[in-house]
Amino acid sequence: MKYVLALDQGTTSSRAIVFDHAGSIVSTAQKEFEQLFPEPGQVEHRPEDIWETQLETAHAALSNGGIDPSDIACIGITNQRETTLVWDRRTGTPIHNAIVWQDRRTASFCDGLKGEGHEPLFTQKTGLVLDPYFSGTKVRWILDNVDGAREDAEAGHLAFGTVDSWLIWNLTGGNKHVTDPSNASRTLLYNIVDLRWDSELCSIMGVPQSLLPEVIPSSSVVAETELLGGSIPIAGIAGDQQAALFGQVCTEPGMVKNTYGTGCFMLMNTGTEPIPSKNNLLTTVAWKIGDRTEYALEGSVFIGGAVVQWLRDGLHLIDDSSEVEALASKVKSSEGVVMVPAFTGLGAPHWDPYARGAIFGLTRGTNDAHLARAALESIAFQVADLISAMEKDAGVELSELRVDGGAASNNLLMQFQADILATETVRPVVQETTALGAAYLAGLAVGFWASIDELKQQWQIDRTFSPEMDAGQAESHTELWSRALSRTGSWIK
Repeated sequence: MKYVLALDQGTTSSRAIVFDHAGSIVSTAQKEFEQLFPEPGQVEHRPEDIWETQLETAHAALSNGGIDPSDIACIGITNQRETTLVWDRRTGTPIHNAIVWQDRRTASFCDGLKGEGHEPLFTQKTGLVLDPYFSGTKVRWILDNVDGAREDAEAGHLAFGTVDSWLIWNLTGGNKHVTDPSNASRTLLYNIVDLRWDSELCSIMGVPQSLLPEVIPSSSVVAETELLGGSIPIAGIAGDQQAALFGQVCTEPGMVKNTYGTGCFMLMNTGTEPIPSKNNLLTTVAWKIGDRTEYALEGSVFIGGAVVQWLRDGLHLIDDSSEVEALASKVKSSEGVVMVPAFTGLGAPHWDPYARGAIFGLTRGTNDAHLARAALESIAFQVADLISAMEKDAGVELSELRVDGGAASNNLLMQFQADILATETVRPVVQETTALGAAYLAGLAVGFWASIDELKQQWQIDRTFSPEMDAGQAESHTELWSRALSRTGSWIK
């Protein structure tokens, strides 16, 4: 066996990447799919689009590399996490579109649970806050708003899953309904201390436990699929951000990575003990390998690279996302223009589902380049807010930030990030660390790689960005961002 296949199912596209034993990319395939916005603040995907594009890219990645399925040792799966699907076990047919993690439709339900005093219990057991971001309230909404859904659920006819569960269900012809702790820990239904679905939380949320998948280790052989032209074991599962933490080989407590994808997601490995956050971060399961469960502190920014997509699709300032750096580089600064991309509310550490996006500091001299630069800077500012909260929780100052994801290839953004943080920002050679982490977890399960120590030796630096900006100038930028941020809060009711 020469290769490992990673299926990377993301928010705006599905990808498949083939890695060799050195952790290098051999071949890739990617396909975008349609984003659905039924109402303001609502985001959906067609479940069929998720499955069909993922299967198509898996075939294409093998074809593009001239790779025979018999040369694939195993498959690892990583996925957009809190996105919620419910389907009929009898037919495999979804009963509603997938409700995406960015969706805000359950904000009032979350407010009701908070008003009833439930949030401390949920935070204690799940490490999460009561926010529409997570899966549990989305399941509740589907059961309450699809005709006959609650009755079918009570009768045991329905299955809930995050995207990993949906893919594995389809890859195995409906024979496996499973997830791993990294995904389960994002549902508001899973007890991350006892490592089990929590009956008390399910009862409060109104979600029958019969809907829930079996939780298995992140690195373990689940089943085999015959859909790629041969029998290939599925051996790794992890939510995209935990997979990226593993792909960056942040396997020691205190190591931190940030992924610049549709959103931005920062995780710090905290070892085998969950650390409760006092600064509005999340405590989450990082992965489970064998009997060992490791945890992480996490901060989530809802709109990261998606702000560049908005420049492209909403304002038509660019034709391709890759053009944003060149456009932003036409000006030396944003000249006081600050963009707060709270299009779907604010995530950590603010947790305001009622915030909305805004642009401040506009003058007659403002042009498209200033907007592009302000958009990129908004990503870095949001990440800096996360790091400030994370340093307070962990009681340590960050020594370096390992970065990955599509926007990490933007040198202007990475330099500004290092300047604002006054910390080295380190980009690896292989930036597809989400897919790589899924591949690593799968490969460890089948012996393709012998140990985590072997994986550590494969991580290599592409470029290190060191701070260059004067400290006073950086502080001035941050102060302006804070002022802008304060004006977007609770914009809608």
